[in-house]
Amino acid sequence: MRFVHWSLSIDPDNGEPAYAAACVTCDDASGPSADKRAPELWCLRHAGRTGHTGFRATITSHFRATPLEGPRPP
Repeated sequence: MRFVHWSLSIDPDNGEPAYAAACVTCDDASGPSADKRAPELWCLRHAGRTGHTGFRATITSHFRATPLEGPRPP
């Protein structure tokens, strides 16, 4: 056994990030979208219809952990 350093990065093999928004007043939500403008537009329309002005934005992406190779101690 040996200690291994790891690196964490965005996983390019798991698709693009998904963007979503939810109203913090009524919990209505936009649903996920690959285009961040769709939830932004949903927020503006929801605000216009309801007068609700607070929203929670969520961006979902995937990470991949990869071991970093280096010299082994003697």
